[in-house]
Amino acid sequence: MSLDRVDTQILQALQKNGRLSNRELAEQVSLSNAPCWRRVKRLEEEGFIRGYAAIIDADKTGLKICAFAQVSLDNHHPDTVEGFLTLISRCPEILECHAVSGGCDYLLKVLARDMESYQEFLSHNLLRQPGVRTVNTLFSMKRQKSSVEIPVL
Repeated sequence: MSLDRVDTQILQALQKNGRLSNRELAEQVSLSNAPCWRRVKRLEEEGFIRGYAAIIDADKTGLKICAFAQVSLDNHHPDTVEGFLTLISRCPEILECHAVSGGCDYLLKVLARDMESYQEFLSHNLLRQPGVRTVNTLFSMKRQKSSVEIPVL
């Protein structure tokens, strides 16, 4: 399905404020309530809108360390990859996992309370996983930009 101008406006508005009522959203995109509701439902059903969530400030919850772990595996055997991905899915500290090209196999975004917590996470989880060869970590010194809004063109 392709997006028209109104669909794009709906997606942009909901990304800025996912708590908009249907009435408020309809008003913003110049539709009446029922057609706006139908469009939102269609965008949800077709997977353009995957869900709704509160955006939490990690610093306020005590998660002061943001790390990017570059993980290299020993091999790409399906059992090795499956075991690694199972570990990833079980670790709430890992916010994102990307299979990447370049000098490593995976890039992980990890949050931790402090350096000691990160070291504990690393030594008790990643480095104990069979098939993990190396983990090199980059630490964020200062977040310059953070957004969850997807550019909708």
